[in-house]
Amino acid sequence: MYIPAHFKEIDPGEIAAVIAAAPLATIVAQTGDGLIANHLPLLATPDGTMIGHVALANDMHRQIAAGAEVLVIFRGDDGYVSPNFYPGKAIHHRHVPTWNYQVVHSYGTISWQHDDHAKRAAVGLLTRLHERRVNGAQGWRMADAPADYMAEMLAGIVAFRIAVHRTLAKSKLSQNRDAIDHAGAVAGLAQTGKAGLAERMRGHGPGRKGG
Repeated sequence: MYIPAHFKEIDPGEIAAVIAAAPLATIVAQTGDGLIANHLPLLATPDGTMIGHVALANDMHRQIAAGAEVLVIFRGDDGYVSPNFYPGKAIHHRHVPTWNYQVVHSYGTISWQHDDHAKRAAVGLLTRLHERRVNGAQGWRMADAPADYMAEMLAGIVAFRIAVHRTLAKSKLSQNRDAIDHAGAVAGLAQTGKAGLAERMRGHGPGRKGG
């Protein structure tokens, strides 16, 4: 990934926030069948390990060997930035369109887990996180489903863990612009339905070096 110095994100908190806000990751791997990509929700643990599961019917766990390197991509908010957003355009017209976004690339080795304990842990951890976000204290729990049904569902998945050894992150949020044009880009994106991206930009003002 091309990362100019002024867009390089090195703040661990910001990187964790992007992953937490966009947990549906793209997992890319080189296999005997060529490059493959799968889109799966992942949970990043405090030690940096990523936990997930895949359908037993998905050939991913047969195509990617245990211990193989994978690239995991988390893409945060993104949006088109028009030159019309910049107040400076009216003065010198030295602006062109661009695209703002945040993205995290994590590289690691994958291990497959077929045992019931690992599969229950993967499903339990992922659902607990997202059920709490959606339903709070009333969130669904695995124990809410009949035991035989849950066993049947677990038999149809394979759990996995990714041990991350390198992370690259990019926050391209107009921090290379002067203050007035940065503020104009924030306002323009907010007005065009990109309030979340505009909010991220407010924490990445001109001159910020990614933490």
